[in-house]
Amino acid sequence: MKKLKAILISCLCLLMMTGCTTNKIDNQKIKIVCTTYVQYDWLQQIIGKENSTFDLSLIIKNGVDLHNYQPTVQDIVQISSADLFVCIGGESESWVNDAIKEAKNKDVKMISLMDVLKDHLKEEEHLEGIEEHDHEAEDETEYDEHLWLSLKNAHQAIEFLSNEIQKTDQKHKDIYQKNTENYLKEIDDLQQQYQRTVDASKTKTLVFADRFPFRYLMNDYSLNYYAAFPGCSAEIEASFSTVTFLASKIDELNLSYVIVVDLSDKKMAKTIINCTKNKDQKIVTLDSLQAVKQEQIDKGYSYLKAMKHNLKVLKKCLE
Repeated sequence: MKKLKAILISCLCLLMMTGCTTNKIDNQKIKIVCTTYVQYDWLQQIIGKENSTFDLSLIIKNGVDLHNYQPTVQDIVQISSADLFVCIGGESESWVNDAIKEAKNKDVKMISLMDVLKDHLKEEEHLEGIEEHDHEAEDETEYDEHLWLSLKNAHQAIEFLSNEIQKTDQKHKDIYQKNTENYLKEIDDLQQQYQRTVDASKTKTLVFADRFPFRYLMNDYSLNYYAAFPGCSAEIEASFSTVTFLASKIDELNLSYVIVVDLSDKKMAKTIINCTKNKDQKIVTLDSLQAVKQEQIDKGYSYLKAMKHNLKVLKKCLE
């Protein structure tokens, strides 16, 4: 918190120095700032890459995990001049509210994905086989932030964002509506592919030897799951009882694959596999879209490509 306050003070000084030097052309554009890649990509599909009305920018693009990100002075300044600010809104972005309070543009509109999809929020859960740890009493309910990993949630969020864009720039609303319809068709087609894959599968249970940001995806298709940690826990070492429990589940269900999340070092997965009877399971990776780098974006990475990759992985695991 002290670090954030220091950043905000620095931002105020920087804004005072730069307030009179804003380029006129930039002022003519409507500035949209997104915290994470998912919202950025959705909005890019809605407004189109050749759009000249909006100035769309992304804050977290250096490959740092959403849950570990600390805003810089430049980030706060960027948010401060935004007309529309789009964020996840969960515990990992608790710094957002302070940033908005210090915004130079007092009319900035903030859209929180967790507010848009509030009727679909799920509380953080305790997973079977995970050893519970003593934590300080928590008064507030914590919700799983990874709403974007459900294609059904994505559809609703994209519709909401499209409506906001159309209200903001009514002159080009027909273009935005057409872009949205085309994009949602791709989203819905992929969702149906997921459903057909699950319906045709023999296996209905998956084991995650890692953190577990895929609850919304699993729930969409009524898949069962076991994981080393709930959500994106800050813990990095699973207990011996958790390791042996997951290994026993792999043996019991005769699973051929163990799942990890992008950026995983796979050490825990290897440990769990070594505790199984056959010790021959393969490690596969699901993309949580939480730590996207600019280089990936430049090479054509997208929300749809990531979710198509995840479908291929699930097909293997569910055979």
